[in-house]
Amino acid sequence: MKDLTVTLIQTQLHWENKAANLAMLDAKIDAIPVRTEVIILPEMFSTGFSMEPEKLAETMEGETLQWMKRKSREKHVIIAGSVIIEEGGQYYNRLIWMQPNGVFGKYDKRHLFAYAGEHEHYTAGDQRLIAQVKGWKVCLAVCYDLRFPVWARNQVINDQAAYDLYINVANWPERRNTAWRTLLQARAIENQSYVIGVNRVGEDGNKIYYSGDSSIIDALGEIIYHKAHDEDIFTYTLKKEPLEQIRSKIPFLKDADRFMII
Repeated sequence: MKDLTVTLIQTQLHWENKAANLAMLDAKIDAIPVRTEVIILPEMFSTGFSMEPEKLAETMEGETLQWMKRKSREKHVIIAGSVIIEEGGQYYNRLIWMQPNGVFGKYDKRHLFAYAGEHEHYTAGDQRLIAQVKGWKVCLAVCYDLRFPVWARNQVINDQAAYDLYINVANWPERRNTAWRTLLQARAIENQSYVIGVNRVGEDGNKIYYSGDSSIIDALGEIIYHKAHDEDIFTYTLKKEPLEQIRSKIPFLKDADRFMII
């Protein structure tokens, strides 16, 4: 497992305007001043958190996926973020892990935010996605998933942790940002994993304000990076050695309960 450089893009989003969002993100990605290997965008980065999939959804061959393929190839970087997708007559809040060669992983948000009616418009996923890059295993999640620790649980399989990095992409409102910040730290501590949360900022079309609070947290729950309210592009190199030392010296994961999700 080699060191991994990641870039978080905390940004405002143009409400239900794909062309404007993709143009804006094009410029922000082009402006990253250093070499990076993974770029992480917020939930529904091309539209904002909309309950109008009937007018906004794309297929897996749609413009946003094509943009991700082009940008990933052009910059030789993995791009991760969620998109509104239609497939088989159903709508999904789908996180895409796009690689430079055009091969991608996909994860459909498991926990739909019923408080906002998300479950009335979208279909929940039932499979986790653990991607791999440079020897790192990366567990991918979307917003409300953060509240459900069983789904995020890092289990030891054949003396190896299931993942090393947990990434959550979100549109998490400022009014509940204490929960966002606290749960990101909790997921890091209980799973002995790096955690990255990337949230949007600004006001959406429903007059809901988002404070961002995007963060990088280490396996002891220490905050490496945190940014509230303002747009930001932040690049950081995750180090393998501290993670391995933590797991070796205090091997809490090996004492965890064994269970299966059905």
